[in-house]
Amino acid sequence: MQRMKFGIFQAPFHDHATNPNANLHRDLELIRQLDYLGFDEAWVGEHHSCGTEIIGDPFLFCATAFERTRNIKLGSGVLSVPYHNPLWTADRIVQIDHLSRGRFMFGAGPGALPTDAHMIGIQPSEQRRMLEEGMDAIMHLLRSEDPLTMETDWFKLQDAKVQMPLYSDVEIAVAAIASPSGPRIAGKHGVGLLSIGATMQIGADVLALHYDVWNDVAAQHNQTASRDKWRLVGLMHIAETREQAMRDVEYGIEHWFDYLQKTAAAPQFCPEGDTLQERIQWVNESGVGAIGTAEDCINQIESLWKQSGGFGGYLCMDHDFANPAAKFRSYELMAQRVFPKFQGNTYARMLDAVARAQSVRAKLNEEQAAALASWTEKHAAELNK
Repeated sequence: MQRMKFGIFQAPFHDHATNPNANLHRDLELIRQLDYLGFDEAWVGEHHSCGTEIIGDPFLFCATAFERTRNIKLGSGVLSVPYHNPLWTADRIVQIDHLSRGRFMFGAGPGALPTDAHMIGIQPSEQRRMLEEGMDAIMHLLRSEDPLTMETDWFKLQDAKVQMPLYSDVEIAVAAIASPSGPRIAGKHGVGLLSIGATMQIGADVLALHYDVWNDVAAQHNQTASRDKWRLVGLMHIAETREQAMRDVEYGIEHWFDYLQKTAAAPQFCPEGDTLQERIQWVNESGVGAIGTAEDCINQIESLWKQSGGFGGYLCMDHDFANPAAKFRSYELMAQRVFPKFQGNTYARMLDAVARAQSVRAKLNEEQAAALASWTEKHAAELNK
């Protein structure tokens, strides 16, 4: 197993009855904390309605967060491509790539909330077609030296070209939930895949759909569907014990379920359960994630690895199931207990060091005791001269 990347997928999800200004600043503070804990990346969403997912501009959010962090990579998770002119999107990618000196990642999607599209007159039936057209233009603008002339029913480009080159080889990924649209576009352009819906109840089938379509279309376009560029998104909250984890999520899990069941029009991502216990049970038994211990988290990721045949990164769907202190502890436990299992198994090296020390402890104890006694005797003898 190659070194797995770990990160978060930050919509974010906040109780609509709490202070949005405080929530935005807490989101920024979370990114700083994840950087401190050694998380590899964070993907930040774009949403404009429903009162819960409150980041409207992931580029602006990431630009602010870059100034507060040192190592973590940040990306749009995802930018709703049909809502923006492709030339301006490409130009913004280039600019933030320079400002971050290569720490930005571009994640693209059709737009998750129909209420967003409704407000600007876009029909849901058109969003995936628009995503494909927009990505064709964006990828040309980022990769080609030739100006682009292209016209659709929602944008027109005439001899378009971004004026600066990219600073780095920006990592690009396309979101996939329940349809083959995202994997097709990712395969066509040889970019990564963000499987947001891959850990739902239909997880195994969706995982197979995502990879097979991605791989087949990539081959048709002489591209490669690299598993290293495949990230799976799921739900996690962990504590020292399962009982503690379940007590933690009593704080806010109900709002997340109520939002997706009653407010957001997202049939492809609708959790099940009416009572608190039914909802916790659904997370743990549906394959969507784990509310429990670090070992439960490890088991969930290993299960997804076996189902999928392998992937390059696991992203925790960020949520407010627990209060801020318990939420930070969950991420801290992931860094301490889960990362090493999938990043070269540093546990094995540490256990080997312990075993080697224990194997010679008795002998070295005797030698050390003899050495201390000898020097004590030497010192006493010198004093008596």
